[in-house]
Amino acid sequence: MGIPGPLRESLHDPAFWARYTFAAEDGPGSDRLGALEELLDDDDDDDEDEEDTTLNVAFDVGGGHLILLEVDTRLGRYELGITGPDSAEWAGLGWDDLAHWHPYALRWPELDLICRAVAVRDPLLPHPGAPMALLCRFAAVFEDDNVDAAVAAVDAAYVALRPQGWDGYWPTGADWLERADFRGQNVVWHRDDAGNLWAEQDDDHDADPFYSTRVTTPAEAEEQFPHTPLRNLLAAAATTLTTGSRP
Repeated sequence: MGIPGPLRESLHDPAFWARYTFAAEDGPGSDRLGALEELLDDDDDDDEDEEDTTLNVAFDVGGGHLILLEVDTRLGRYELGITGPDSAEWAGLGWDDLAHWHPYALRWPELDLICRAVAVRDPLLPHPGAPMALLCRFAAVFEDDNVDAAVAAVDAAYVALRPQGWDGYWPTGADWLERADFRGQNVVWHRDDAGNLWAEQDDDHDADPFYSTRVTTPAEAEEQFPHTPLRNLLAAAATTLTTGSRP
């Protein structure tokens, strides 16, 4: 459970973050890579023959609920899922890659709640820190969010991992916002009587479409998005914060 050793070491490596945030693929922050860009190209040549490089992360929010992350920087694919006390089976929330991405599984307050609960359960994962830095790619902001606070929290999460004295490329909250900002893009959220949330986007928008699997009602397609398991996980995270419960 938690962050595996090899990934834990990478969290302080600018090359890891350049790949993880897609700055190495002309994503936000690519203009600040500097000398790191050549190093990334050399590493890519060396990695061509490597075997499976997937690393699995599990963050505990309490009540037997885990939020799971699969990380593969060599293939540039990252997938988010959850499990609960009633089922150990992976329930996918979204994924991010450079081909057919659907990353936006969480609203900002949900991400913040999850990361705060993780910090309660594991004091070695303080907030804002590694969980937020890794998971923020799966969250977006909308008109009713405190976007300044969100950007500041993501920025603080990255800063907490930055090696002392390092003044080269490092991801920022502003980089994250460049991909996560859906204000003014006609994304409307709906809530049913059980408290499940899902979104729809009008065709009239300027930026990239809101690529998410969380765009169907629970009645229409529970298979496409695990509404009930996510609702239960968020409730467990809220209980963890209220009670301060630790393992």
